[in-house]
Amino acid sequence: MAHVSYSVSELLENLHIEPVNSGACYGDWIPNPSGGEIESLNPATGELIARVLCAGPADYECVVSRAREAFLDWRMIPAPRRGEIVREIGNELRAHKADLGALVTLEMGKILAEGRGEVQEMIDIADFAVGLSRQLYGLTMHSERPGHRMFEQWHPLGIAGVISAFNFPVAVWSWNAMIAAVCGDCVLWKPSPETPLTAIAVQKICNRVMEAHGLKGIFNLVIGANDPIGEMLIQDWRVPLISFTGSTEVGRHVAEVVAGRLGRSILELGGNNGIIVMNDADPGLVLRAVLFGAVGTAGQRCTTTRRLFLESGIAPCVTEALVNAYRQVRIGDPMEETTLMGPLVNRRAVDRMLDGLQRVREQGGEVLYGGEHMMGCFVRPTLVRARPEMPVLKEEIFAPILYVIEFGDLDEAIHWHNGVPQGLSSAMFTTNLIATETFLSHRGSDCGIANINIGTSGAEIGGAFGGEKDTGGGRESGSDAWKAYMRRQTNTVNWSGQMPLAQGIEFQL
Repeated sequence: MAHVSYSVSELLENLHIEPVNSGACYGDWIPNPSGGEIESLNPATGELIARVLCAGPADYECVVSRAREAFLDWRMIPAPRRGEIVREIGNELRAHKADLGALVTLEMGKILAEGRGEVQEMIDIADFAVGLSRQLYGLTMHSERPGHRMFEQWHPLGIAGVISAFNFPVAVWSWNAMIAAVCGDCVLWKPSPETPLTAIAVQKICNRVMEAHGLKGIFNLVIGANDPIGEMLIQDWRVPLISFTGSTEVGRHVAEVVAGRLGRSILELGGNNGIIVMNDADPGLVLRAVLFGAVGTAGQRCTTTRRLFLESGIAPCVTEALVNAYRQVRIGDPMEETTLMGPLVNRRAVDRMLDGLQRVREQGGEVLYGGEHMMGCFVRPTLVRARPEMPVLKEEIFAPILYVIEFGDLDEAIHWHNGVPQGLSSAMFTTNLIATETFLSHRGSDCGIANINIGTSGAEIGGAFGGEKDTGGGRESGSDAWKAYMRRQTNTVNWSGQMPLAQGIEFQL
């Protein structure tokens, strides 16, 4: 295994991570939370990094009550001023980008370039939120009644609950937290138990910025088990919005519970992303996009490319190029700069991949490359020649498995592409205008994201991120996703001195 180029102890010291850490914070850390202890493990080596004391029910109640108190003051700070405070958080993230990115790699297993890139995404969304703080626009409408002014405005919701997943342990939190903060909300974060240290490091960065302004309880953290902490959060009427990232199975439960109390939810669930490649596509572009989309983060992205539809004329050369490229993927310690693919997050993920490949073989899939368990949490990325009717193609196996399916007709390929429960990200490679417009039209991709000559991974923060069908239907990050974190209010001012009723109704006393 390659030599680790970072001193772990120095890295943790730079980020103020102790051997044992509290996992409950409302600006002040709860010193001895009552939810038991979890271990943060390095998936590349299996070694213990640090321990975290989890929040229990009483700690959760303390954090929520402090957040509710903080909201009363935070909502009254002008939005542009809130944006300036978020700007300072972004600057602190810049100062700690290298260390925080390395901690993401150390704890989650994605390669260093991706760990740093994830922190850069946090910085970018902070910058986006600063501008947004001056653009929380409402509309003005023309009233049908003389001497009346009608308009709408947006108000903060309260507490935004964020439940994040291990694969993007800090970026997805920032998509929600930076936007929610400039909207005037407080944030309550429950990170994945697989990646508690990255959450603690980010919380400490936020604490330092907020303390400089005499503020506490705006950014809050509760690390704990799904039961009781996760259940308490999704059932809590004091938390009007829950943003959940995770599996479709758990997302259904979250949606039902939150809807049962008439709360709001943003759901970023499963992805089963496909790329359609036409005969006129540039094979070089296809190869780069597919390789990163399928192998990046060891196939553990919601936007990972899992299905590749190749038109018959280009299929042989692209398939051969992919097999050759897969042979050259450098697998190893993700802390090494030259590594292209690190480990899966834990041995359970390895077992799920191997179980999935067993079903692939049983259903007639042909493994063209890879599929082996190497050691520990390391596997070889897998390339499979598949048939479109194989049931396993409808599943999301969270691992580096790419299915290659040949097609002869574009309508046929779109039908196969859309014939899965998930609907997150999609792409087509072509230089043909008609094929492009077909893919982007009503009869084309049914996903929340549809790209041309760009892969399925690597969405920019300026656009709203999310999908359809079993992906959940939520939107985060850019565009007008900010509206989910606020409540709309329609206002009418009567300055006429009269009392005309709408729709011309006459009501005589």
